[in-house]
Amino acid sequence: MSSVLAPGRLCNQLACCLCSSILAKKNNLKVDYIVSDKIKDQIKKLGIQLFTGENVYENTIYLTQKNFFDMYNLHDLNENLYANEHQYFQSKEISNFLYNYINEEEQKNFIKSTNKFKERYDNNSDCFVHIRLTDTEESNPGIEYYLNTISTIIFDTLYISSDDITHEIIYKISQIYPKTVILNYGEVETIHFGSTCKNIILSHGSFSTFIGYLSFYSTVYYPTMKLQKIEWCPNIQCIPGWIEIGGDSL
Repeated sequence: MSSVLAPGRLCNQLACCLCSSILAKKNNLKVDYIVSDKIKDQIKKLGIQLFTGENVYENTIYLTQKNFFDMYNLHDLNENLYANEHQYFQSKEISNFLYNYINEEEQKNFIKSTNKFKERYDNNSDCFVHIRLTDTEESNPGIEYYLNTISTIIFDTLYISSDDITHEIIYKISQIYPKTVILNYGEVETIHFGSTCKNIILSHGSFSTFIGYLSFYSTVYYPTMKLQKIEWCPNIQCIPGWIEIGGDSL
């Protein structure tokens, strides 16, 4: 059968599994998603459904970021697929593809129905800031990016979520905006709550990007590649309609 040995943490694994799921659904492939029970549960709680069908073949093709669209555009796929931990599926083209897939009515409505904060969709003027730190702190776009973007937005409540809520960036922002609410949710609740806010300021990386993917009624801001200072997922946040922030002024 087809199999997916997904890499990295939650949203890296989710990107890999979702690409495989889309191909599996198109070709009715039976798939073994080789991820932990915790990750499977988190993906389910996010409202993202991973497909497994019936078809199993003798031969297997290695599914990669480079051949994904070749596999998708085949009229008939008569081979199993195998994606392993070296494939992240985070090119600009795949990122836009996943964004559009998630925003199809069927997918969007199911995701919305699983969100315990769903009453907030299109029903607030809040601003949510995701600040990625810890193992990729050196790639963080910097406090001026967040402050500059926040200053351009009219909002009711400012929410901040981070994988290091004690960091000085969070402290300095909350000193300037003393009514800031610092959230300490788990991964699923962070994505669900953040995606319901009217204005969303992303950091670098796949976790922030998936918050943006699921933000169906929001204005989404993201840092330029120059500010992100990363190479492993170039242009993943270049989604039409999202607002790029950066430049020499920062």
